[in-house]
Amino acid sequence: MPKSKNKKILPFIILILIMALAVFFRTYHINTAPPGIYPDEAVNAQDAINANASGHYQWFYAANNGREGLEMNLTALAFKLFGISIFSLKLTDMIAGTLTVLGMYLLTNELFDKKRMALIAAFLTAVSFWAVNFSRMAFRANLLPTVLVFSFYFLFRGIRTRKFLDFAISGFIFGIGVHTYIAFRIAPAIMVALLLSFVLSRKNFLKEYWKHIIIFIFLTFISAAPMLYTFYAHPEYFSSRTSEISVFNSAVNHGHLVTTILKTFGLSLLKYNFIGDQNWRQNFPPYPILDPLTGLAFLLGIIYVAMELVRLSALRLAHKIKDVRLDAYVLLIVWFFVMLVPEFLADEGNPHALRSIGTLPAVMILAAMGFELFLERSEKSSRFFKKIMATILIAMMLSIGIFNYVKYFVVWANKDAAGYAFDKNLTDIARKIQSMPRQEEKFVVTSYNTLENEPIRIFTLNDDVNFYLPNQTDQIAPRDPKSFAIFLTGNYQDAAVALKQRFPQLSLQEVNNSLGSVYYILK
Repeated sequence: MPKSKNKKILPFIILILIMALAVFFRTYHINTAPPGIYPDEAVNAQDAINANASGHYQWFYAANNGREGLEMNLTALAFKLFGISIFSLKLTDMIAGTLTVLGMYLLTNELFDKKRMALIAAFLTAVSFWAVNFSRMAFRANLLPTVLVFSFYFLFRGIRTRKFLDFAISGFIFGIGVHTYIAFRIAPAIMVALLLSFVLSRKNFLKEYWKHIIIFIFLTFISAAPMLYTFYAHPEYFSSRTSEISVFNSAVNHGHLVTTILKTFGLSLLKYNFIGDQNWRQNFPPYPILDPLTGLAFLLGIIYVAMELVRLSALRLAHKIKDVRLDAYVLLIVWFFVMLVPEFLADEGNPHALRSIGTLPAVMILAAMGFELFLERSEKSSRFFKKIMATILIAMMLSIGIFNYVKYFVVWANKDAAGYAFDKNLTDIARKIQSMPRQEEKFVVTSYNTLENEPIRIFTLNDDVNFYLPNQTDQIAPRDPKSFAIFLTGNYQDAAVALKQRFPQLSLQEVNNSLGSVYYILK
């Protein structure tokens, strides 16, 4: 086979292997890692179950502080196709995470026409603890990186091909973003910056592309319209909980707005390389969200891109020299800082790996740029030195993959702190309920979801489960006094005493499971 043909086939083969690795990292031991189903995931599951039962699928689900409905509706579809299970609950997010890996390759190659760099970006996304962790949780935020990556890919492809279809697809996907996660609402700022960059970097851009722009805007509006109308009809949905934690809230900034923003902005930057998210559900505290090699490459990449952006902008403004490379640099820098806004304009739990998940694709492309710069320096050297550098790169990629695998599956997933963070006891109760006879009544006493002032509904396949707050135990009324069980998700002593007085025939048992899971059962 000719060498030229080998060079064309090899990247394709490597991409397939990376995609397979991405699937593995997102499906391996999905029932036990993370250790439990977090209450927010259980609420999403319950909404999907109720939607299937009633046929009432919503654009926006108001419970649990309000959530865009795409995640729940896709989960409802997965439940219909594959039944209700942990796997089908997380299927939407596993698929979205895997598609993001593919999109990273396509977008990076479209931006820079460098397959090697594109493969590195895809690989880093495939194995990143940050990306893998969220791809294994039923959180609507997981859809955001997927939407952004493919929307920008088709946009830049459309700029190159001048095909209306590419702009239509890009616009339609971009409009879907409003159905994903609240952080998307700042994303149009990226498009505004890109439009300005296109005008600066290309001759007669508006004259040549005005029809394409209209198509993009029209398709964006079409796909976003249902949610926009929902916000118009229910303006309270739009604000959700953001005002409560906004840095602009005087109760949050205590009269020191600038200081508060500087603090939250600094923390948002530090999490990539120095001090990460301290929430065990979203990271491995206290470590940064990037592994050391990826973190260093990210720093190198963002410094290089920022310098190139300044250089090309200066040439454009001072000497009117147009350079289309400006567009890619504008995209990466603006993308990164714009999608940081939802994090640093909220002063709660910072640094926050979830609110900044929209920066993930930009971070991985910038890291891939750092590795690419490392390789490009070697290409100016002897053939022997180039082979050494290539070997070193392969070793670094392998070490990154192994590091993140061990970090997630071997260490983090087996920490008691992770079990506590995911309320593993709730999942263990659900599994216990599943093992009990269906005709036996089950009651669950829990104090979770206090913001809603109602008991959380544990993710369980058994629909014959009744939930109560600790102060509602007097409402527990079993049909058969000889065939029921009462679960307590915590050590609610007053509730336990009251229940023992009402049902003296029951005995209280403390159940201690792995990873800090403790619950109580009256049976």
